[in-house]
Amino acid sequence: MNAKPTEDDYLTIDHLHQYAYCPRRMHLMYMDGRWDDNLYTDEGRAAHRRTDAADAVLPEPTPGADGDPPPTVARSVSLSSPVLGLSGKLDLVETEGAEALPVDTKRGAPPDNPLQSYEPERVQLMAQGLLLREHGFSCGRGMLYFAAARRRVEVVFTAELEARTRHLLAEARAAARRPDPPPPLEESPKCNGCSLAGICLPDEVNYLNARRPAQPGDLRRLYPARDDALPLYVQEQGARVRKEGEGLAAAKGEQNLGRFLLKDVSQAVLCGNVSITPQALHLLCERGVPVVHLSMGGWFYGLTMGHGLRNAYDRAAQFRAASDPGRCLAFARAVVGAKGHNQRTLLRRNAGGAAEAGLDALARLLDRVERAEALEALLGVEGALAAAYFAHWSTMVRESALASGFAFSERNRRPPRDPVNALLSFGYALLAKECMVALLAEGLDPWWGLYHQPRHGRPALALDLMEEFRPLVVDSAVLTALNTGMVQADQFAGGRAGCLMKPAARKAFIQAYELRLDQFVTHPRFDYRCSWRAVIRLQARLLTKWLRGDVPEYVGITTR
Repeated sequence: MNAKPTEDDYLTIDHLHQYAYCPRRMHLMYMDGRWDDNLYTDEGRAAHRRTDAADAVLPEPTPGADGDPPPTVARSVSLSSPVLGLSGKLDLVETEGAEALPVDTKRGAPPDNPLQSYEPERVQLMAQGLLLREHGFSCGRGMLYFAAARRRVEVVFTAELEARTRHLLAEARAAARRPDPPPPLEESPKCNGCSLAGICLPDEVNYLNARRPAQPGDLRRLYPARDDALPLYVQEQGARVRKEGEGLAAAKGEQNLGRFLLKDVSQAVLCGNVSITPQALHLLCERGVPVVHLSMGGWFYGLTMGHGLRNAYDRAAQFRAASDPGRCLAFARAVVGAKGHNQRTLLRRNAGGAAEAGLDALARLLDRVERAEALEALLGVEGALAAAYFAHWSTMVRESALASGFAFSERNRRPPRDPVNALLSFGYALLAKECMVALLAEGLDPWWGLYHQPRHGRPALALDLMEEFRPLVVDSAVLTALNTGMVQADQFAGGRAGCLMKPAARKAFIQAYELRLDQFVTHPRFDYRCSWRAVIRLQARLLTKWLRGDVPEYVGITTR
C-alpha cells in the first residue's frame, strides 16, 4: 500500500500536466524555476482572462434533494487532496446536486485526431475529476473548451484514463525529488511550440551528448535569433530616469530626452551621474530588467536587479566544479584556447601578411594550451598569447586611422593612456556587464570563477565567460569604429591621468559595439544563424548545463 504523500510531496495539477507533456519541461519550470513566454503562452493567458478574474468557492454537494437542483457555475476554484497529494485551481466547474463537470479552457482549436484532444489535456482534466471526487462529488466526465474554435470536447473519465493519470502522478512525484533534469525529447514536434525550448536546448543537448547524428546541419534553432528588446544607454550627465506608465522616461531638468516602452528594454545602462527614481527601479526589478551602473570612465560598478532565478542547484554545481582542480583546468584550457584561436583569426583576417610573425607566434603558443598542467601555467600561456597578439594589433588599423591620432604600440590600462586603449577598456567593461547579466539569468554566481580566481570586487566567472568573446566582439567593434571613422581623435581628452573618452566618442563606440552584438553569425558548432548577443547567452546556458552534467564538456566559441 502506497504511503500517504507528505506536504513536501504535494504537486499541482500543472506539475502533472507539464510532466505528461514533457518531463524535462516540468523540471525546468518547477525544480529550476525557469520560464519564458511565447505566442502560445500569451494566447493561453488571454483565453484564461475571464476564468482567472476572481476566485470562487465550490458549493457543497447536495445528493438526494427533492426535485431537480439548480445548476451552478463556479470559476477559478482551488481544491486540494492530502490523499492524492495534489492541489490545483480549476478553470470552471458546473455542478448540479452531487454531480460535477470540470471545464478546462484551452487556446486554439481541437486537434485532428479521433479523441480531438491530446493526452496531457485529458490527464489534466482527469486529475481535476479526481479532486472533485475527493470533495464528495460524482464526476464521470469533463469538458475541454477550445477558445479559438469556441467548441467543447467531452473527455470521458474511463478506468484506463484514471490509471494512466495515477501512474503519471506517481512518476511526476518521483521526478520532482531528483535534482538533475531528465534528458530532452529527441526530435519531438512538441519542442517547436514549447516556450522553454530556448532554455532546454533539446537539439543542442542531444547533439552534444551524441544522441543525434554527427552532422549539426539539421539542428533546429528553437529560440529567437535576435532579441526585440535592446539595452537602453543613458549617458547624459545629470539625467534622471523615471517610471511613466508601463515604460521609462529620461529627462534632464525640463528637457525630455526620450520615452521607452519596457518591452523594448533588455537592460538600463546608466553611465556616470545619472539617477533613477525608486518607482522606476521597482518596475525594472519586478519585470526582471537589470540596471547596470557604469562610471563616466567606463568602470563597471555593478548591477541592480530583482530576485532573478531562485535556483540553488546551478550554484551548487558551480561551487562543486570550482572546488575540483581537474574540472577547473579543463574549463580554463577551453577558454584560453578559444580566446587565442579567435585572436589569431582576427589578426589573420584583418592584417594578413603584415602580421605573419605574430600569426606564427600565436600558433606555437596555442600548442602549449592543452599541455598546461596547472592554472598558473595556463595564465603564463595566456599572457604570452596576449603579448604576441597586441604586439601586432596596429597592423589591423588602417593607415588613415593611424595617421589621424589612433597610433597603438601596446596594451595599457588603469588608466588607459591613449584613445585605442580607452576604447578597448570601455568595450571590455561593456562585455563584462553583458556576460554578468547572462550568468545571472542562468542562476550562476558571477563572482565565483573557475579560471579567474575569486577576489573581492571581481566578477570572476563573468571574466571567464567573456575571454573567448574579447576578440570576437570588443576588438572587432573597436576596429570597426577606427577604420570606418565612427570615432575621431578630437573626441578624446588626454593628460597625466590618462586618456578619457568624451561623450561623442562613447556614443559612437556604443553604437559600434551594439551593432556588433546585433550582427548575425553562423554558430560554429550548431550551424544555424543567430546574433552575437544570442551566442553569449547560449554559451552561458551551455556552461550551466556542463556544470550540471547535462552536457559532457564545455567547448569555447571559435570562428573560422
